[in-house]
Amino acid sequence: MYIGVISDSHGVWDEEFRRFLEPVDEIWHAGDWGGDEAFAKSIASFKPVVGVYGNCDGQDLRHLYPSHQFFERGGMSVLMTHIGGYPGRYDLRAQALIEALRPQVFVCGHSHILKVMWDEHYQMLCINPGACGLQGWHVVRTALRFRLEDGKISDMEVFNLERNSNGSKD
Repeated sequence: MYIGVISDSHGVWDEEFRRFLEPVDEIWHAGDWGGDEAFAKSIASFKPVVGVYGNCDGQDLRHLYPSHQFFERGGMSVLMTHIGGYPGRYDLRAQALIEALRPQVFVCGHSHILKVMWDEHYQMLCINPGACGLQGWHVVRTALRFRLEDGKISDMEVFNLERNSNGSKD
């Protein structure tokens, strides 16, 4: 299965990200969709979506998506939540979920910083795709895609889209 991962779209879903994610089978959205239910459904009409709501999302999106998802894809268990942290510095709620569920892959957003890290303690891959939207302080908008088959992740690619300091894309 070919997976695309985005987060922190904050109401922005533009052509560059669509082109990057066109070949994927499924998109994982790690919260802070922004916009409204129609915006979220526009992404879901492009590709099947597994998503969670973020701290900036309103009630309409919280009715569509839960605070966390635990699921299996390609022979691996996946935990996704918006505010997660990273190895050694997990959010308390995220750490409680990690302890209880013991996922092989942990996906979160919120920081607007792309990070892919191995957690030796929990023996899991931690993925934060950064932010694909314009809201926030980040200067590069990012997304990820990778293959997930037979309990292995391979062919991970990063998409970077520069933006200038006034928040518009170059």
